[in-house]
Amino acid sequence: MAMDYKDTLNLPRTDFPMKADLVTREPQQIEKWQKEKLYEKIQVARDGAEKFVLHDGPPFANGDVHIGNALNKILKDIVVKYKSLRGYSAPYVPGWDCHGLPIEFKVSQEMRKPGGAGVSPVDVDAATVRKACDAYARKYIDIQREQFKRLGVFGDWENPYLTLNKEYEADELRLFADIVEKGFVYRGKKPVYWSIPCRTALAEAEVEYKDHVSQSIYVRFPVIGQPGTSILIWTTTPWTLPANLAVAYNSTFSYAQARVGGETFLVSTLLLPTVAEKCRWDSYEIVRSLNADNLRQIEFQHPFCARTGKLFAGDSFVENTTGTGFVHVAPGHGLEDYQLGLQNGLPIYSPVDDDGRFAYSNELPLEQQMPKELIGKAILEKHGRSEANEAVLQLLRERKALVHREDYTHSYPHCWRSKTPIIFRPRSRHGPTGAFRASARGACPSRSSTTRRAILCLIQPRIQGWRRESSAIQPTSLKSTGRTSGSRSRAPSCGLP
Repeated sequence: MAMDYKDTLNLPRTDFPMKADLVTREPQQIEKWQKEKLYEKIQVARDGAEKFVLHDGPPFANGDVHIGNALNKILKDIVVKYKSLRGYSAPYVPGWDCHGLPIEFKVSQEMRKPGGAGVSPVDVDAATVRKACDAYARKYIDIQREQFKRLGVFGDWENPYLTLNKEYEADELRLFADIVEKGFVYRGKKPVYWSIPCRTALAEAEVEYKDHVSQSIYVRFPVIGQPGTSILIWTTTPWTLPANLAVAYNSTFSYAQARVGGETFLVSTLLLPTVAEKCRWDSYEIVRSLNADNLRQIEFQHPFCARTGKLFAGDSFVENTTGTGFVHVAPGHGLEDYQLGLQNGLPIYSPVDDDGRFAYSNELPLEQQMPKELIGKAILEKHGRSEANEAVLQLLRERKALVHREDYTHSYPHCWRSKTPIIFRPRSRHGPTGAFRASARGACPSRSSTTRRAILCLIQPRIQGWRRESSAIQPTSLKSTGRTSGSRSRAPSCGLP
């Protein structure tokens, strides 16, 4: 009879099953923890110990948990459990961001579906859209809560902080009012990425670059006091011409006044041969050379608006690789344009509304703005053509200001949601003053002086006060503590990295 060698080994005997069967056993283990209220027992056991509070930067309540959410929550759970094992009182109060474009965009998609309302959110009143967003957010708060529990994350899941709670919103306003009262906030305009279909500003992370074919044009800007002489500018965004307030040159470049037939053009000397080829100038003659001193004295007439403009040095962005060496400047439609406009006292002018259509603005007198035939023209392209671009090109042809047009392929920013080209347009923004930054550095000199961390450093005493008040009212509950300590908790407190 063959010997079974395992019978010759002195092996330990346990009740552990040979098969892990985690799919079955993990839910059972989590259910056991919940029934025994393990998280609550840990908090009671650590009552009175030194606090470690991890402020939870919340996920958006706009869909199922994805791998990024899972990684975020698991890493935080590791830190919190480690601190609990080290003897700290480490409560964890989860939260959800219930405002903003991610939720609005999802609701918009639902409304457009045949099974939904079947209408565009633009055609629905704002109150109805807000109610739909509220219901959508609450739905996914419940779904994500169960999914996070399934990951084994400990926390006060029944008492999260939600940015849509009225108490939370009121606290945000109170904190902001405190900062405003101290003179730490100013209001101004700055061009930002704007998605026309989503009707919202975009962050850098919400922008993706793709190849795009733009209409590249060379345009005459008549020089005042020199009949027959024009500055030749080049742009790939004809729709920005109604917002033009200046022209930029590079003070280190050499420029030429070239005679072509019966007129003359101001062009970069280095780019003149390329420009001549593109514009099909059979011959040209350089009348004279110009430098920065000559250019800064020039004033031009807008090609189709009743206003004039000046030339300013823009050495940081005017290049000699493409174009004409002159860049038309619209302070409301580009970051470099905006900065040059601020330096030279130009208004941040943007005759474009939230729907991406030409509209009159308050920054300039009405008589100096675009002709009325441009009003209402849409910038967003359809089938490769923009209504606004076509209207501007037609106006340039009528005024005999268009020298040349060609298609130009280049990398251009697109909205990551709508997949459409974005535009730059100014929005009113609230920003920190220099005094705010100095005060913040004094409050936490050993930490980074970024705006977000600075705000938290300044409001930390108030948050701590709320915690004490909440503890006095509900000494055994984490609900109030979590809600206040999470006040706009996208960033940790001063004491956390």
